[in-house]
Amino acid sequence: MPALGVVQARDKLKPQHEPHWLKLSNGCYLGFRKMTPTSTGTWLARFRDDKGKQQKRSFGEYAEMPPSQRYDAAKRAAEQWFAHLGKGGTAESVTVRTACERYVKHVRSTRGDKPADDLGMRFKRWVFCNKNLAALDLEKLNKTRIETWRNEMAKTPVVVNRDKRETPITRPRSAASVNRDIAALRAALNFAHDAGSVTTDIAWRVALRPSKNADGRRDVFLDRDQRRSLIKHAVQDVATLLRGLSAVPLRPGALAALTVENFDLRLSVLTIGKDKAGRDRKIKLPETTAGEFADLCRDRPALSPIFCRADSKAWNKDSWKGPIKEAAAAADLSANVTAYTIRHSVITDLVTDGLDLLTVAQLSGTSVAMIERHYGHLRADHAAAALARLAL
Repeated sequence: MPALGVVQARDKLKPQHEPHWLKLSNGCYLGFRKMTPTSTGTWLARFRDDKGKQQKRSFGEYAEMPPSQRYDAAKRAAEQWFAHLGKGGTAESVTVRTACERYVKHVRSTRGDKPADDLGMRFKRWVFCNKNLAALDLEKLNKTRIETWRNEMAKTPVVVNRDKRETPITRPRSAASVNRDIAALRAALNFAHDAGSVTTDIAWRVALRPSKNADGRRDVFLDRDQRRSLIKHAVQDVATLLRGLSAVPLRPGALAALTVENFDLRLSVLTIGKDKAGRDRKIKLPETTAGEFADLCRDRPALSPIFCRADSKAWNKDSWKGPIKEAAAAADLSANVTAYTIRHSVITDLVTDGLDLLTVAQLSGTSVAMIERHYGHLRADHAAAALARLAL
């Protein structure tokens, strides 16, 4: 065994700033440095590529291990690092936390603040609080660690009420909710993989695979008459919001975020800011809908919300949830009706009325793949009916 592998031999090494190096293979060296006679000593690695560029990495003291096991541990770590570099990986040590933070920064610069803030919130809630995972070097990630994190996160109940004065009301997390949170981490790790911070995705490729059919098919559908009834039984400010949701297939949050300056009265064009889709888009409104938007915007400041509550405050999911439930109950509709039910119903009508899926996706601010996944069966039924009319 080389001198660095023998405890007594390492103890006799002369303290010095320059490490004592042991060649493991061509261009690959394992180092050990003692700054004082009584120090534990630090393990390092040195790598020189084909172009003569040299990189170094420190692995620490391995003080938690018996002295007899430190050489083997350092050698394994060095060899893993050499393999990482050999596959084109970067020399920099990147933790899970750093990978997440870099991804948030990337999303902020390419898609805007809202999706970046959403990612940051998810990482803070589920990743950064797990210090062992957050501080882990990407090269040390394995499937077991990721699966453990996923299982613990999935078992954490959701707090339904947000009023701190009340006893928290919780419910089990849905598979769809888990899918959204693991998608954030998966995207951050894939981004780090693309950047060369880690050279394999084997640790999360399967462990962070989304559950199939978690979202299910949107079962609650309101036809036009039912939507009219819901609006009729809602209080005035909620009714106005519901009319807006019924007129354009926007996410409720995107509709609530619209301000007067987002509507061009002259062109009857509505500009949707960066929402979940991550980019601005414009919708040309039909004459009747444009007139309704014009009435809501008339004589109001440019930055005021087009759809607002009776107290002039902006809507959010916590403020519209209860009133919509009350309106649904008054209209004798399903107790599962939500703001998203209106969006789903409007998209369903657009698809069944024959609008092509690309245009539906552009109007609703989502991907064609999502429209096909959740609404493609409607086009199949539509096509079958058309074929039936061809029969002689």
